[in-house]
Amino acid sequence: MDLNLNGKVAVVTGASKGIGLSITRTLLAEGAHVVAVSRKFAPGLEGAVHVAVDLMDPEAPGQAIERAVAEFGGLDVLVNNAGGPPPGVSLPRSSFMDATDEEWRLMYEFNLFSAVRAIRAAIPHMLARGAGSIVNVSSGNARQPTPMTADYGTAKAAMNNLTKVLSAEYGPQGIRVNTVSPGVVRTAWWLDEGGVADQFAAQAGVARDVVMDEMVPQMLNLSIPRFVEPQEIADMVALLASPRSGSTTGAEFVVDSGQLKEL
Repeated sequence: MDLNLNGKVAVVTGASKGIGLSITRTLLAEGAHVVAVSRKFAPGLEGAVHVAVDLMDPEAPGQAIERAVAEFGGLDVLVNNAGGPPPGVSLPRSSFMDATDEEWRLMYEFNLFSAVRAIRAAIPHMLARGAGSIVNVSSGNARQPTPMTADYGTAKAAMNNLTKVLSAEYGPQGIRVNTVSPGVVRTAWWLDEGGVADQFAAQAGVARDVVMDEMVPQMLNLSIPRFVEPQEIADMVALLASPRSGSTTGAEFVVDSGQLKEL
C-alpha cells in the first residue's frame, strides 16, 4: 500500500535506536525526507538528516524543527518518540518512594516537556502548509499504573491527554494528532548487558532468555505471548503519519501483544 509519504518532511525524535530507528528507516523507505533527532549519530540513520541535540535542553526541540524547515522548506510530520528514563534516572524501581523530586522533574522534562516544545515549534509550520500529522509515542504504562514506573507512567498519561487537547484545537485547521502506545518492546532497554532482562534474570535466578520468552509474557498475561518488535510500532506510526489516515485524530493505538485487557 502506498502511504503517500513520498516527499513529505518528517522529524523523528529519539531516532538513533529501537523504536525511533525503525520509524526513521520506515519513513525513509516510504520516500519521506526525515530529520532524525538524537544525541548521537547511529548506524541506520544514513539517508536522514541527523540533528545532534539533547532534548533535555529546552532550546533543542525547536532547533530540530527549524533545521527541518531550513533543509526542506516546511514540515508535514512530527513523531515525538523520545522517551524512557532520561540520563541519571533508572527504571524500574521497587516503590513510588524511591523517586526524588529531581528524578520526577527529569522524567517529565524528557517524556513530556520535550514533546510539548517540539509541538509548539512545529504547529506554525504545519498551519502554513494547511495540514500536518503529529504522532506521540506514549506507553501502556499510561493506562496500567505501577509503582515501579510511577513518574514515567504519569508523564505518558499526560502525553495522552495532550494528544486529545491538540487534536480538538487543531483538527479543524488540518493538523491531526494521535498516540501510539507500545507495550513491552524488544529494545535495548531490555536487551543491553545489565538491562532489565538481566536484572530480572538475576533476581529470579534464571537465564535472560527465560525472562524474555517465558516470564514476562506470562507475568503480563500477553495474549500474543511475545515482545512487540520495534518495526510493528514503526508501521503503525507510518500509517498515522500518512494521508491515508486523513480522518483519524485524537485516537490512541495500542500495540502491546494484547496486554491491555480493559475497555
